[in-house]
Amino acid sequence: MVLPKEGVLLRILIGESDRHEGKPLHEWIVVQAREHGLAGATVLRGLEGFGAHSRLHTAKVLRLSTDLPIVIEIVDSAEKIEAFLPLIEPSIPEGLATLEKVQVRWYRAGGTGKSQ
Repeated sequence: MVLPKEGVLLRILIGESDRHEGKPLHEWIVVQAREHGLAGATVLRGLEGFGAHSRLHTAKVLRLSTDLPIVIEIVDSAEKIEAFLPLIEPSIPEGLATLEKVQVRWYRAGGTGKSQ
C-alpha cells in the first residue's frame, strides 16, 4: 500500500471501559479500520486524563481507575479517513475525535524479499 505524502491523522479518545456489542470499543475500532483497508491503527493507553465530564481517570495506586484514557491513532489519506468516520461515529457515545494534516515521510513493512 502506498500512502500520499499529505495524509490525515485521525485521533480518537475514549475510555478503557467503553464497549461495542460487549467487546472493548478500541478493539472494535481497530478491526473496523483493518476491514475497511486503512493503512494502520495504534492504540495507546493513557496514564491519566479527563474529558467532557471532568472526572479524573488515573493509574495512580491510591486512585486506581478502571477507565483509563485510550487513544486510537490512524493515518491514511483524507478521503479514506473521511469515508471511515461515518461508519464508526454512531458506535462512539462518548469521546473525542480530531483530525490533523500530517506529512507521511515513509510507510513500509520491511522484509523486501532481498537476500542479504
